[in-house]
Amino acid sequence: MTELKSRHIPVMLGEVLQALNPQNGEVYVDATFGNGGYSKAILESANCKVIAIDRDPTVKTRANEMKNMYGERFDFRAGCFGNFADLVPEKINGAVFDIGVSSMQFDDAERGFSFAKEAKLDMRMSCEGISAQDIVNNYGEKELADLLYQYGDERKSRQIAQKIVDYRRHKYIESTTELAEIVYTVIHKHHGEIDPATRTFQALRIAVNDELGELERGIKGAANRLISGGRLVVVDFHSLEDRIVKNFMKENGGKRIRVSKYAPELVQDSSLFATVAKIIEPTKAECESNPRARSAKLRYAIRR
Repeated sequence: MTELKSRHIPVMLGEVLQALNPQNGEVYVDATFGNGGYSKAILESANCKVIAIDRDPTVKTRANEMKNMYGERFDFRAGCFGNFADLVPEKINGAVFDIGVSSMQFDDAERGFSFAKEAKLDMRMSCEGISAQDIVNNYGEKELADLLYQYGDERKSRQIAQKIVDYRRHKYIESTTELAEIVYTVIHKHHGEIDPATRTFQALRIAVNDELGELERGIKGAANRLISGGRLVVVDFHSLEDRIVKNFMKENGGKRIRVSKYAPELVQDSSLFATVAKIIEPTKAECESNPRARSAKLRYAIRR
């Protein structure tokens, strides 16, 4: 059997495996396959099956490598994890989500996710549909400002939107660096600080890929496919994502009611999850070795 090529280690891998707790003979879903780091680790930790999901067509080669190594224990299904309920009709023992753009997508300059690399302004994870270029050149000023504020928490969203609209009156905005330079006319770059274009690019990426809508649909679909004792594990990287995950688990966790002032609190059996774990954050050592881990948060829940 040929070993797979060495790959980068995904964020909070040890914590994810501990939360998911893979067992022999069980079925798990890696809802954000990417480079296959979680899938491989799950398959190596137990004699189980992994169903992997990804919308990005460029991961197919990696999925084929995994298939050649693990055979029927690995099943790749192309699509958005927001369509989890349709992609995974069977019952499962657990599902893991690693939310946001993958390092592979960032590293591929042609995908247009990074403002640090000259490329066509694209940002489509699925390589189809509306692009970031379409949004910045066609949205109205108010629409752009609202998008940058809502998805990027950009405090100068109105000024940036105005600059974008002014710029495109004489030239179509085509590249990542072109958009970044527009942002820099509003917020100047300073050495050692977060790049001023970060929030604008984040907002556009989230809008292009409907990331928050996909997340809401995906975790709901996964939770409904879990058997009793099944585990939902989510790693996210910013407050908008984390709020969705936190609220979903809280709203579907054990709700306590008091029958009378003399009776102890009772847990309603109608809740979806029997256990909702406390938030888990990466270790200091991981944050130092992998900067991407610094903003990561892991949450998991166990089906009643």
